Amino acid sequence: MKKILLAVLALVVAAVIYLLTWPVDITPQAWTPPPAPALEGVYAANDKLKDVQRLGIGVGKGPEGIAVDAAGRIYAGYDDGRIVMFSSNGNSYQELGKTEGRPLGITFGPNGGLIVADAYAGLLHIGGGAPAVVAAAADSVPFALTDDADNSRFDKNIYFTDAAAYPLHQMLHEFVEHRGTGRLMQYNVETKETKVLMKDLLFANGVAVGPDDAYVLVNEMAAYRVMRYWLKGEKAGTSEVFIDNLPGLPDNISYNDNSRRFWLALYSPRSDSLDDLASKPVWMKKLALRLPGFLQPTPAHKAWVLALDESGKVIANLQHEGKDAYGPITSVREWGPWLYFGSLTAESIARLPLNQVFPNSPAPPVNWKQLDATPHQFVPPKVGEQGEVGQDEDSEKR
Repeated sequence: MKKILLAVLALVVAAVIYLLTWPVDITPQAWTPPPAPALEGVYAANDKLKDVQRLGIGVGKGPEGIAVDAAGRIYAGYDDGRIVMFSSNGNSYQELGKTEGRPLGITFGPNGGLIVADAYAGLLHIGGGAPAVVAAAADSVPFALTDDADNSRFDKNIYFTDAAAYPLHQMLHEFVEHRGTGRLMQYNVETKETKVLMKDLLFANGVAVGPDDAYVLVNEMAAYRVMRYWLKGEKAGTSEVFIDNLPGLPDNISYNDNSRRFWLALYSPRSDSLDDLASKPVWMKKLALRLPGFLQPTPAHKAWVLALDESGKVIANLQHEGKDAYGPITSVREWGPWLYFGSLTAESIARLPLNQVFPNSPAPPVNWKQLDATPHQFVPPKVGEQGEVGQDEDSEKR
């Protein structure tokens, strides 16, 4: 019995020494987050996302970023690296390529094809052949976590983010350290030049080019806000806060030219434990990263998106919390009569008729509820590497 007690004591001592002394390569910065806004008014709890329709069941896991082309076809990247295109009715799909990493954000290339922000591989182009890396570093600093991308309408630029100095599996480090290592960048497909527009961002996540290419929005996930960087006009080259002190962690963001609305995905509600940790001493922050994963702060399982007008005002709030929730929602696109949703971990894409949010919107097809959620795979015949994945216009913003 004595030997057992000594062994247990030794394990406890070893665990304490580990938790207090094991090296953690971070330099935490002091930060006290503002109190989270009350979940009332524009942020009041609701179940508007309870009955989303799921499609693409069985195709893969984690369609984190999605895009929709002029024909209504849906594009998504999965956690195994596959880039998949669904037919407009969701009944069939085909695989367009496979990256060597983890595709996240996805948009259309100004000269055709798809642009993919891959967490590990960098900024990629997918055309008629294998995915090709178009950018992997800026200012001689390699990308650590390429996160989201969006294309401009009137020129040949792609705007994208390098979220943090840590890889995807260490994303919590950026939240605990709060040093601001994210970057917003511009890539020109003609000059092949990559330019850093903003740096020192607190987990630079989603990107959306605004109306008339006048500005680009970038989410600072670890600061609970969205920033605006001006591309044109008297403010060109400057930045400002677009919306601040959000009730959740902003993930991807998109813009629709027709409705002139932004759609913001909230990965999860704010975490009290994470907010509380922000103001704690350095040793406590390092200790938090030494804890086993199941003891570290974890997000609530909730589906949540916001619609914003061009001034940053919340004009729609869609939620649903529970085990059956489609979440976490990491991207949202408005197209035609639909809102399409993507998720980092879900095993399907989801959609909701837009007229359930804005009653004056176009109605979906009358038989939309009869969709077969398990589409068949379409393997096109091999005709050589001719052409690229096309789109008549970038209608994911329409």
